[in-house]
Order: sequence, then C-alpha cells, then structure tokens
Amino acid sequence: MIRVRGEGDLGVCVELLRAVHERAGYPINWPADPRGWLTPEDRLGCWVAVSGGRVVGHVVLTGVGDGAEVERLFVDPEAMGQGIGRRLLEHCVTTAAGLGRELALEVVDNRGAAVHLYRRAGWREVRRTAIDWGGEHASELIRFVAPGTELAGSDRS
Repeated sequence: MIRVRGEGDLGVCVELLRAVHERAGYPINWPADPRGWLTPEDRLGCWVAVSGGRVVGHVVLTGVGDGAEVERLFVDPEAMGQGIGRRLLEHCVTTAAGLGRELALEVVDNRGAAVHLYRRAGWREVRRTAIDWGGEHASELIRFVAPGTELAGSDRS
C-alpha cells in the first residue's frame, strides 16, 4: 500500500534510510540532516510504502519549474524484489500526470538495480553528466524521463 508519509513516519524513514545507506550505499553521502533531506522544500508530496504494517519504502516528488522530479526513492533491503520500488515509481508517474507535469529523475551511475528498475519501467535515459561529489563510488549522474515524456522537456536542469 502506498500512502502519504505522515509526521510520525519520519523517524522510521530515517532509520530505513540508514539501513539502505549501510547496505546499498544510497545516498552516497550521508546527509547532515536526514529528516530535512527527506523533506525538501520544493516537494509536491512524500509517500511511503507499507507492508505488513511497517514502512518498507519511501519516495518524494519535487517540483522543478513546470516539471516534476522523483527523489529520495528507496526500499528496505529486506523487502527488495517485491515490486515496492516499481509501485512507488508508478505512484509518482500517476501523480505528476494528474498535476500536468512532465516527470524525470536522476541517479548516479553506480545504482545498477535502480537503473535496471527505471529501464524496465519504460523510462528513457536522456543525458549523463560528470560529477565530482561521488568520490570513488560514482562518476556520472544519469537523467531519465518518464514514459510518454517529450524529449524536448528532458533537458531541464
């Protein structure tokens, strides 16, 4: 089940993010303020995936100009392979479409499982940008646009 992230979910989400960071290296650099990082000012919505009564995934949709971006998408390592990431991603696609916004996302080049998820879901890679903040863990940021997104709108920064 996907639902709006409540204030009471934030602590659990930080704990889950810590587990994801330690086991899967996301995010590459641990945020100084994880609660703030999970709640960006330009958010259009924050959601959690719940299974068996516990939070097992998280995603944020942010507004960028007249478009939208999928951010802070992660799934409990213990719940991987159950389609949770795909459902969170689809929730963002539906929400952005309802708002009339083109949707994109960016992921570092060391996130093999994430890249595979986006490609399987029909997202298209449109750009790679060199980064200097990934250290030895990542060297490029890959930009994807959602299925049905016009290529012309994909070049927003």
